[in-house]
Amino acid sequence: MDFGFIDADEGFRAEARGWLLEHADSGQDRRAWERTLGKSGWIGLGWPESGYGNRSATLTQQVAWAEEYARSSAPPRSGHIGENLLAPTLIAHGTDAQKSRFLPAIAAGDELWCQGYSEPGAGSDLAGVRTVAVREADGYRISGQKIWTSLAHEADWCFVLARTEVGSRRHHGLSFLLVPMDQPGRVEVRPIRQLTGTSEFNEVFFDGALARGEHLVGGEGGGWNVAMSLLGFERGVSTLAQQVGFARELGRVVEAAVASGAVLDPVLRDRLVRQWAELRTMRWNALRTLGRAGDAGAPSVAKLLWGGWHQRLGELAMAVRGAAAAVGPVDWSPSLSYELDPLQHLFLFSRADTIYGGSDQVQRTIIAERVLGLPREPKGVV
Repeated sequence: MDFGFIDADEGFRAEARGWLLEHADSGQDRRAWERTLGKSGWIGLGWPESGYGNRSATLTQQVAWAEEYARSSAPPRSGHIGENLLAPTLIAHGTDAQKSRFLPAIAAGDELWCQGYSEPGAGSDLAGVRTVAVREADGYRISGQKIWTSLAHEADWCFVLARTEVGSRRHHGLSFLLVPMDQPGRVEVRPIRQLTGTSEFNEVFFDGALARGEHLVGGEGGGWNVAMSLLGFERGVSTLAQQVGFARELGRVVEAAVASGAVLDPVLRDRLVRQWAELRTMRWNALRTLGRAGDAGAPSVAKLLWGGWHQRLGELAMAVRGAAAAVGPVDWSPSLSYELDPLQHLFLFSRADTIYGGSDQVQRTIIAERVLGLPREPKGVV
């Protein structure tokens, strides 16, 4: 691989590690890191267009960057939703004015985004949208609720799928709107406390929130096509970077197995080897499908593979530590303000891996209907 474009930016690893030592892991500091990346043009490498303050990179270079970023233990990203989901969508469906307004701010790390798709009662059924957007002279007034909205508490903007045609059902009558989050009294964000004690996910309530007319993407009623296009951007080089993180977690589990003596158990040892082999298989599958267009089942297969694998790794992390796995690194207080070590966090957080981003059941349905051509599953009426 060509690492020249990374080597040209001297000291990136040192800069990332130094930044981690100086800053706590807070939303404000993650925003500062996004701006640090933006100053050097490291945001938007995978965009099919350059000229917005982003560097241009080949697919091979994007893989090199993503894997090196993960190996450097660089800070977690807050801008990936805007960079990897919204930006390619605007490039494909947005107007020149929309691209000029939003892409430079994303590339600079100045504006963070969240995704307003999932709703209560609809599960993973994206066509079950009930959030309503009513057209007015200056744009659209949005009312409704979104849930499981990642990083909404840090976001400046939200791209929202809402129903703009009265009486429409399923995927008809939906529109894709860009909504500013800073609308006191009209946009409310409520963090959802998880098993891990953290709150990456949120509920978002819209009570007459305004999306200006020029911030409608793909035309009124064209939201379903835009939304489906956006979901197609969710897979890419980030999968390979994710696997670097998985390998690091597997290494911690192996170390724990050696420390506890669990590695001497032939059953646990077989499970460790199986996890390693399956991770290698996922990597080769990701490389095989990288950059391929028109493969309807590839994203679903990838999600099924890594979701189940990561969940099994969390279970294995507890198994190799035995009873000690139930003891936290510090005493837990009655107020439920508790801390977890990395392997405990892995186990608890990975329980959601087979649900978020489209549950395993949804992924299997997609493969059955779009790849194998089996009869479509009946859908309820909205």
